[in-house]
This record gives sequence, structure tokens and C-alpha cells, in this order.
Amino acid sequence: MCLNTCFPCNCATDGSCCAPCRMTSNDGKMEEAHPSNTLNTLGQAGSTHEHSKSISFSGVVAQQERNWGWMLSGIISVNILILGCALVSASVQNTVSISTSDLQAYLIFLLLLTSTWMVYYMIYTTKKLNAVVYKDGHAGPIWLRGGLVLFGLLSIIMDVFKIVSYAGYLHCDSAVKVAFPVVQLVFIILQTYFLCFHAKDCMQLQQNFTRCGLMLTLSTNLVLWMHVVTEESLHQTTIPDNLNTTELKGRSMYMYKAGYGDKCKCSHTSCSIFKQAYYYLYPFNIEYSLFASAMAYVMWKNVGRVADVQTHHKIKLRLKDVFLGPVLGILLVVAGLATFVVYETEIIGGHDQARKNKAVMMHYVMNIVIVTLMAVSTVIGCVIYKVDRRDHVSEKNPTRSLDVALLVGASMGQFVLSYFTTVATVATGVKGYLNSLNLAWAVLILIQLGLQNIFIIEGLHREPFHEAHPATVIANPYLQTSKEPSNLEESGMTSKPDPISTAHGHTAVNGAKLWRRWILKEVCVFLLMGNIILWIMPAFGARPQFDNDTEMNFYSFSMWATVVNIGLPFGIFYRMHSVASLFEVFLTS
Repeated sequence: MCLNTCFPCNCATDGSCCAPCRMTSNDGKMEEAHPSNTLNTLGQAGSTHEHSKSISFSGVVAQQERNWGWMLSGIISVNILILGCALVSASVQNTVSISTSDLQAYLIFLLLLTSTWMVYYMIYTTKKLNAVVYKDGHAGPIWLRGGLVLFGLLSIIMDVFKIVSYAGYLHCDSAVKVAFPVVQLVFIILQTYFLCFHAKDCMQLQQNFTRCGLMLTLSTNLVLWMHVVTEESLHQTTIPDNLNTTELKGRSMYMYKAGYGDKCKCSHTSCSIFKQAYYYLYPFNIEYSLFASAMAYVMWKNVGRVADVQTHHKIKLRLKDVFLGPVLGILLVVAGLATFVVYETEIIGGHDQARKNKAVMMHYVMNIVIVTLMAVSTVIGCVIYKVDRRDHVSEKNPTRSLDVALLVGASMGQFVLSYFTTVATVATGVKGYLNSLNLAWAVLILIQLGLQNIFIIEGLHREPFHEAHPATVIANPYLQTSKEPSNLEESGMTSKPDPISTAHGHTAVNGAKLWRRWILKEVCVFLLMGNIILWIMPAFGARPQFDNDTEMNFYSFSMWATVVNIGLPFGIFYRMHSVASLFEVFLTS
């Protein structure tokens, strides 16, 4: 082929190159063989290789920095928690030099340090526009933030009652007891605002410092939770030295409320009223600390994360299609509240042992009915999941992983109580109707917890339902087709599916989906209401574990009280966390 376009020649026809063509070809070969061109080519390849190496090196450095930040924040959290646990345990004993005021001074330091960091975080993210580039759409849903605000308001009321009650003892007690609820009140207001407006943040700047601050927040809330749980248990289990403990039995031993003694008198007459009032608000403060800890953990997991804000689905709450579940659930809650009020009235105010036994029996029967109905409805929901064609969620989500971990972990508290009760009741021979009901309740609780965990976890990992609309088929009135199928075959045309039959197929599929959605919604609402009443009864004072003395006689009072005081708070939190998880499953259904 001719390489010289300036001179006409016959190279293409002759098959041999002329002199100008040979010169042009040689010049091209010499240019390709020039060392500079070889170096340029090698340079481009080397620069590409060096760029890929720099990218991989920067990725390794980023991963090392992330691991270092996780390790540092984890070390901070572990030290705060262990020190707080040691102080909480030491303040329980009245014979040691560490008092409640010393523990509260440590808590005040943690609250002030955490509040300072939250203020810095909010100011920094406001000034640095590129500090929070991404938002996690799954973190901090509206119902979780709403629960945080509700429990925060009730915790603030509790702190106000504490301030008024402790102020009456300033003349004979430490001022730290008044300063602590004041600082905690400010902390709750600041933290509620912080978590409500920054729960979805994926911090991109100062990542290690942010991780340490979030772990500080999480640890502070957990230490507060340990302190409140211990204080709420102490006022029910502490026995004065000058009281003959053999005269106390069952609930009377457990419900004794420790006071300041005769040496310290309140300066105003409303101390006892406010003291009783804030004790009833302890369950809400306990739940607030756990809610805040969970939200802080999700923020910690999202630090440096590149989250796609478009991956989550916008789901609307619609109750118009649900009727049976809410009605039965409300009836269950009303019946549970009625029996709970009668039960508490008879146990606390009554003196006749026979009437107390009847009240305990009524409480057992009501709980057995609730747990049985919940177990049956959970089985129905699990069967619906078996025939459900929805895909499972494939993306990784820190919020969903935390929900599952908390659900399984918190259920261990109720599992421990049920197994301890089962062993004690069976070992003593299941004597009497109270022991029989207690054993049945413990076994049914185990079954219901297992089924409910499966149902909730399966629901959290399912994609939301999507509306499927059949394709609209418009017939052309001007198109004339032959009714004879042989004509279609002769003309080479294939018959199309009948639009009417296709529409019927879509209608059948949509009808099946609607039935599955309706049943799942009914089950979710009923289980939600059942978990609410099972949260209310133990959170506000129901202690059948001490009204029936089988476990106390089998394990001894001190050991059984320790088991109950550890397992029961986790069981209470499990019910509230189940309510939030079931609400999310309801929305995706």
C-alpha cells in the first residue's frame, strides 16, 4: 500500500513500493524505534502503575487509621464502663468508704465531658460544610426519635422531682445529690437535641476524634443505666440493720424502701411524695439511656461511611386496612391493666395470704393468656413468611444489625429468669396450683420469645412490599383479525395471550399479596400491643418472682434477688425494643 500521499505512484497495483514510499516507511520505523519514544511509552505505563500503587497504599493507610480509631475508642469505652461498674458495685455496700455521692461525682464528670464534646460536634459540623456529606437513611427513624423525646421528657420530670426531694436534705447530706440531677437534666436536653438532629450523620472529618466522642457518649449512657437500675433495685431490697428480717416475707422483703434514717429529716413535708413519684419514673429513664446508647452506637458505626441516601424506601404509615389486630390488642392491654391494678392493690395493701395467692394466680393466668395468644399469632406470621416471595435485604446496614443484636441479647434476660424458674419449680415437685401456673408461664415465655425473635428478624431482613400494577392493554377497534386459528398459522402469525386472562392473572397475584400484607399487619399490631402490656407490668412494679416464694426458698433470697435484678431490666428493655422493631416490620409490610 502506498504510504506517500504527495506523489502519485503505482505501488498498490505493482505490489512493490517506490522510492518515496520506501523513504516514508523507513522514517516511520526509525521514529518508532527512537529511544525517546520508547521512554515516553514506558513512562506512561510506569505512571499508571504508580497511580494504582498510590491508590492501594492510600486505601491501606485509611484502613489502618480506621482500625486505630476503632481500637482507641473501644479502649476508652471499656475503661469508662469498668470503672463505672466498679463504683456502682462499691456504692451498694454501706460498710465501705465509697458513697453514693462519690459515684454521682464521677457521673457528673462524665456528663460534663460528654456534653462538652456534643456541643463541639454540633458547632464543628455547622461550620464545616463538608464534614457530613452523607446521611444514613436507615439510622434514627422517626419512631425511634419520638420515643427518645418521650422518654427524655419523662426523665426530665424525674430529675425535677429528685431535685425537690434532695433539696430537703441539704442541711444533713452532700450537695452533690442535688447537683447530679441538675447536670443530668441539662445533659438529657442537650443529648436529645443532638441525637434527633445528627443521628443520620456519616462524619467524614476528624473521624478518630468523633469515634472517641461517640464511644464516650455510649459509655456515659450505659453507666447511667447501671446506676439507675441499681438504685431502683436497692430501694426495694435494702433491709435496715435494726429490723428482724425473719418477719419479712416475699414482697414485703423486696418492696422495703430504704430511707435516710432517723438522723436526717427532710426540711419540707413533700419529700416522701416526690420520692415515691420519681421511683415510678425510673423505667422511662432506664429506657432513655438504652435508646441513646443504641443511637450513639449507630453513629459510631457510620463514621467515615459512604452511605447512599437513595437506598432506603419511603414508607408511609397506613392503618385504614388494619382492624382485627388493633381491636384485639387494645382489649388485651385493657384487660392486662385491670388485672395488674387489682394484683398490685392486693399484694401491697392486703394482709390476707389467701387473697394474695388469688391475686398472684390471677396475674399468672392473665400472663399465660397474653403469651399464648402472642405465640399463636407469631406462628401465623412465620407461616406467611414461608409463602412470601419478597427478596431479602442484601445491603449492609448498621441499624438493622444492631436491632438484631439487641433483640437477641436483651431476650437473654428473660430466658435466664424462665430457666431458673423452671429448674426451681420442677426440682421442688410442682406443688400447688401457683407453682403449676408459674411453670406453665415460664415455659410459654421461652416458646414465645423464640418465635417472636424469628418473626422480627425475618421481617427486618425482608424488602418492603411493592405495588404491582398490571400493564394496561388497549384494543384497536380498527384492527380486523380472523377468528379462525388456521388463518393465523397460514399467515405466519402467532396468537398473543388474551388480555382478559392476563388481567385475571395479575389480579390473582395482587390479591394474594394483599392477603399476605393484611395478615402480617394484623399480626404486627397485635404483637406490638402485647409487648406493650408485658412491658408495663414489670416496669411499674409487678414482681411475681417474689410473691411466690418457691424460687427464694430454692436459691436463697440474696441469690434470687441478684438474678431478678440482672435479668428483669433486660427483659423490660426487650419488650420495648420489640415494640420498635415490630413497628418497623409493620411499616415494611
